[in-house]
Amino acid sequence: MKTETIRQTATLPAPPKAVYELLMDSRKHAALIGGKATVSRKVMGKFKVFDGYCNGYNIELVEGKKIVQAWNFAEDGWPGDHYSVCTFVLKKSAGGTTLAFTQRGVPERNVGALKNGWKQFYWQPMKARLAKK
Repeated sequence: MKTETIRQTATLPAPPKAVYELLMDSRKHAALIGGKATVSRKVMGKFKVFDGYCNGYNIELVEGKKIVQAWNFAEDGWPGDHYSVCTFVLKKSAGGTTLAFTQRGVPERNVGALKNGWKQFYWQPMKARLAKK
């Protein structure tokens, strides 16, 4: 299976710790995506988001700075035993936080949908939610 890497950057109007909490706190993550989310805060701990559409486990966690997770998606063309590796790097910036995102190991046929999905279901709602604080 051929895979590709997705790279995206988002500027979010809140400090890195608030962005980290939005991704790692089950209750806040669920409110962000508008669906069920369970997120472990431990390395090798599991997560499920979007009512189980996405699941995986934590590889590396540096509070307020970095999240590395293995993600699996329940969609056509994505093997059930295949995980991509998502890295979220959070850096303080003038606007709040610059989030540098990389997703390695995305099956070639799923790249377009996921590029749009991260923007639509994560970066845009995160900007809106964090701007209200």
